[in-house]
Amino acid sequence: MMISPHNDKAQHRHTSSFWSSPSLNLSLILVIPSVVLLVLVSTLVPYPSTFSPLSSPWKWRYGGHWYSSIFNGSSTDSPFMEAETDKLDPNMSFSDALLDKDIDNVTSTTRVVKRSSKLKMVEAYMARARSFIKEAARVRNLTSIHHDPDYVPHGPIYRNANAFHRSYLEMEKLFKIYVYQEGEPPMFHNGPCKSIYSSEGRFIHEVEKGKLYTTQDPDEALVYFLPFSVAMLVRYLYESESLKTDAIGRIVIDYIHVISGKYPYWNRSVGADHFVLSCHDWSIRVLCNANTSEGFNPAKDASFPEINLLKGEADIGGLPPSRRSILAFFAGHLHGYIRYLLLNEWKDKNDPDVQVYDQLPKGVSYMSKLKNSRFCLCPSGYEVASPRIVEAIYAECVPVLISDGYVAPFSDVLNWKSFSVQIAVKDIPNIKEILMGISQRQYLRMQRRVKQVQRHFVVNPTPKRYDVFHMINHSIWLRRLNVHIQDFGVP
Repeated sequence: MMISPHNDKAQHRHTSSFWSSPSLNLSLILVIPSVVLLVLVSTLVPYPSTFSPLSSPWKWRYGGHWYSSIFNGSSTDSPFMEAETDKLDPNMSFSDALLDKDIDNVTSTTRVVKRSSKLKMVEAYMARARSFIKEAARVRNLTSIHHDPDYVPHGPIYRNANAFHRSYLEMEKLFKIYVYQEGEPPMFHNGPCKSIYSSEGRFIHEVEKGKLYTTQDPDEALVYFLPFSVAMLVRYLYESESLKTDAIGRIVIDYIHVISGKYPYWNRSVGADHFVLSCHDWSIRVLCNANTSEGFNPAKDASFPEINLLKGEADIGGLPPSRRSILAFFAGHLHGYIRYLLLNEWKDKNDPDVQVYDQLPKGVSYMSKLKNSRFCLCPSGYEVASPRIVEAIYAECVPVLISDGYVAPFSDVLNWKSFSVQIAVKDIPNIKEILMGISQRQYLRMQRRVKQVQRHFVVNPTPKRYDVFHMINHSIWLRRLNVHIQDFGVP
């Protein structure tokens, strides 16, 4: 059974108009996340389980929230699975091990047995990877001890460079994604690649090329990707005049029913090893809008960067620190109460050091302002996430995060305090005082680290190791490490 778009020509004309209207962002932010979450909760209810990601031996906490202690250098003992790991050849890849087991599907009965054998093999290799990463985390220096021809993570930009590097190398060996083929474009297997939601479309298209991490064998997969685009669901199904979201709810429910009826993978884990990626608001959710006050759970959800690629490519680089004449800069329309406070406090002060605009003067370039600033203000809008964070990193400007409840991208690996400034909302009136209190030496260190961390946020036409595509996959890999399928009663 294929899931088909529920739209006709009249609706298409209506939604095309809506897509270009100013109301799109607000609708996506305020309406769609709650609808998708509600639908997911209702689809999970029939499959109860005692499993909780927070009951896992991996503990997570970041800025008052949970994150993996492994990447903070903890060496606390954890009851990782030991069974079967002794039977594995440490030099043999997972695919080779499966071939060595001589697994062939012959009958319906043997398919179930051999599927169980593959799952046990997968879980055994995951257990071994956990042990390797845990051991690497005990090395408390700033440089990885593992050889790598492309890049060896080093420096304070990482929580634990050695643990991250070992985890990344294990991911490259083991990580496999199965992409469900059900569904048809434009709402499935599609997404915008040149907009504020470009991260969503870029990931969908890159995964579906099948060149990196993707497998055609669902029994070999570690995670399962539900390839629908929230942005495209809104474009084709959301009725902006009536604010009705019924059609979106129905299509999400239908999709879950199709894949859970056709395949065994959703039901065996209650969807815990499935993921959906969206710049808004399943199982493993990979979200730009990583807001803990709206149910974002860093133990199973991953934060990834919101990247605005208006021309489809990034503008990277900026002036050297000695030529940056602006202390702090922001330009953006009124979106949410944090921006209201920022604009209300700083917009009309005409301070040459802290330049805040709701609209830039005619002839003034936004990018030139970024490249000429020492610090770039990144306040939350209606969402906690902001594309200005990555814009700042691209411009080699130290990002200043002003938000409540935001979990920064890749924060289980990256030490954001080493290359960014976090300012509480209540301290917006003190922005200049706080930034002026950062010494020149400290600023130069932070700016240098921004340039170091830049590689992890770059969108490449063809992905390169350690770039944003690989980092998103690494975030999903980490969450999958936190899932033990045997906890769901799988034999």
